[in-house]
Amino acid sequence: MTTFLSGIQPSGLQHLGNYFGAIQQHLATQSEEGEQFFFIADLHALTTSRNPQELRDHVREVAITYLAFGLDPRKCALFRQSDVPEVCELAWLLSCVTSMGLLERAHSFKDKVARGIKPNAGLFTYPVLMAADILAYDSDVVPVGRDQVQHLEMAQDMAQSFNHAFGAEVFKRPEPWLPRDELRSKVPGVDGEKMSKSYGNAIWAFE
Repeated sequence: MTTFLSGIQPSGLQHLGNYFGAIQQHLATQSEEGEQFFFIADLHALTTSRNPQELRDHVREVAITYLAFGLDPRKCALFRQSDVPEVCELAWLLSCVTSMGLLERAHSFKDKVARGIKPNAGLFTYPVLMAADILAYDSDVVPVGRDQVQHLEMAQDMAQSFNHAFGAEVFKRPEPWLPRDELRSKVPGVDGEKMSKSYGNAIWAFE
């Protein structure tokens, strides 16, 4: 049985880039044979969020958005990342077999720093927590946008490093499920750059 897994960061209202880049693709997995897990990544959001009530509101908004667009809780599991504390334990174990060099090559981290976002350790180790999210559920397939492929490749590297370090096939090798067309891979914002809440150029999905 194939296990699909994907996470959605509750960093604000879901925009058109989220819809074409992720939501539409996530909904499509409901027609596939296997198990589907979708988590709302509130721990990942802590790299930038400092307002507890606002974060709770964003988590609720993501859940409502996915249900409104057709995610069927009878066909999949929709849950909050922080409700599974074992993921954080796994992130620590993975960090102990992950080289600094691997994390330093992360495109997403370098892009955010280049755009003036003040880096912190959470942002730097973001790929480790993402790998823990993926590997904890024995995920076979992870629907991702093209800009997230590197993070999945890093999860593959961490799984391999862990298995090698302990001489056992503990973790599966997850594979990406990429968008079928270029529109989903990069939706432009109102300034022509990739649509992103952090860039202030997004259009709300229900606008």
